[in-house]
Amino acid sequence: MRRRSALVGSMAALATAPSARAQTQVDLQLVLAVDVSRSIDEVEAELQRRGYIEALTNDRVVDAILSGENRRIAICYTEWAGAHFQTVVIDWAVIDSPGAARRFAEKLAEAPRTSQSWTAVGAALAHAGQRFESSPFVAKRRVIDVSGDGRTNDGPPAEIVRDKLVSQGIVVNGLPVMMNRSNFGRPPDLTLDKYYEESVIGGPGSFLIVADNFDHFGRAVRTKLVREISGTTPSPRSSPA
Repeated sequence: MRRRSALVGSMAALATAPSARAQTQVDLQLVLAVDVSRSIDEVEAELQRRGYIEALTNDRVVDAILSGENRRIAICYTEWAGAHFQTVVIDWAVIDSPGAARRFAEKLAEAPRTSQSWTAVGAALAHAGQRFESSPFVAKRRVIDVSGDGRTNDGPPAEIVRDKLVSQGIVVNGLPVMMNRSNFGRPPDLTLDKYYEESVIGGPGSFLIVADNFDHFGRAVRTKLVREISGTTPSPRSSPA
């Protein structure tokens, strides 16, 4: 009888645990969806990863986090390439202090990097949207921050997935990286920013910030995070500050 009571108690605890966790309030749930397609070489990949690491521990970003009503946000970091490859590098974590931001950044710095073929922005958005379903947090704002150096050439059209996410109350912001060089023999995509503006970003207050190249990526990420976290509504297209 005692074992049965203990078992019932354990089952009750399991049943109530997700509900209790789901009540954790944060000011923002943010999924960072980062392009790791093979058009990004090793040097560029390092600049990209470093850009996120430095931005997440930047004083302006941390100040933005601590200025919210709950003084904390939740972040999930994902990477993507073709329709066959989307992965969670760091699952949902609360950032509520400089120390928490530093721990997240250190974990990201230690995570292995990979590279895969093709570019599937739509599949990346779909995967990022699914992450909110497993989030143990509640927030008034849910945002996907997608960055990349190319447009969809695999998987579903980005605009179809984007429209579905927006209908669910999710905002999609973009960070296109404009590379003035050929890519696997193809000429540079000089209108990638227009593609992101028309087919990727969406939702109330959505915006994009353009990085001229990966050398400027860190500054673009920092500016973008400050605006996303603080909830300001810039023009649909903004420049790094």
